[in-house]
Amino acid sequence: MRLLVTAISTALLASCALPENLAFKSTSKILQRAQPGLQQESDYEMARQAIPGAIKTVEGFWVAGPPDEARERLERILTEGYCQYGTGFVEDDWEVAKFAKDLPAIEYHNDRATHIFTRCLNFSLKLLGSRWQKEIFGSTDQAMKLIKDTGKGHRFELMFAASALGGLINHNLTRVEMLAYLSTVQAMMERVIEIDAKSGPPSNRVHAALPHIALGMIFSAKGKAMGGDPEAAKAEFQKALDMTEGKFLLARTLMAYRVGLQSNDQKFFHDNLVKVLETPPSVWPEQRLANEIAHRRARRYLSHEKELFQ
Repeated sequence: MRLLVTAISTALLASCALPENLAFKSTSKILQRAQPGLQQESDYEMARQAIPGAIKTVEGFWVAGPPDEARERLERILTEGYCQYGTGFVEDDWEVAKFAKDLPAIEYHNDRATHIFTRCLNFSLKLLGSRWQKEIFGSTDQAMKLIKDTGKGHRFELMFAASALGGLINHNLTRVEMLAYLSTVQAMMERVIEIDAKSGPPSNRVHAALPHIALGMIFSAKGKAMGGDPEAAKAEFQKALDMTEGKFLLARTLMAYRVGLQSNDQKFFHDNLVKVLETPPSVWPEQRLANEIAHRRARRYLSHEKELFQ
């Protein structure tokens, strides 16, 4: 986070001495290179308070800039930024409210998450192009053909569009029309995995693992009696762990919580969450913030273990 703030300040100073278009291109490159600073932050509360301002600063550059490749770079930053902020922070507040059974707070954070994931979806659809903007909410056959026709060049935005749509479904479970898009989300993530199988996964190991985490979330969304598949969910989470050499602790935290509850396996739940807490977040410095979030959630889940398995 501190790296990104420094980069923004440097970009602003540098832009003063450059023509407008050149300054915009230079700034967008600096912001793109500085983006990993978000993932390296060790202080959860600092990141929580600073990231919205950083995202809005990037969005300000996007609004002001001309429609060119530099603007597209900013759209990619904003796509990932809004989705990760929604997942890492807004959903955390929502989860705290759920455990507290605070209904007004649950509703508030559901609404907030809906707005954040909508922003992520809108930016990802801009990157995917006009056909996606028109057809993704069409008939099932139309959406499936659209997904099938999307190739390696749009892997990044396809993955985050699916993540955003999945987030929207999760926070609008009382809307039947939203639930109908769950199969679309699954097809989108499966297409990303298919692209990786044919062309090789991206060098960013978290981006390679995220589709498997998403499928793990989908397969663990319902109990076994209702059509859920805990073994398939566990297998997908494990793939994500294998891809990240066990260092992406959020995958294990989610696996322990969701599969443990789904299969009513308290030992699996407990042992894996303890394993998360026994692994220092610094095990992967480049993903320190995600690992801090994993620790935060693991502690929360363990503190509610008795009521979850009573």
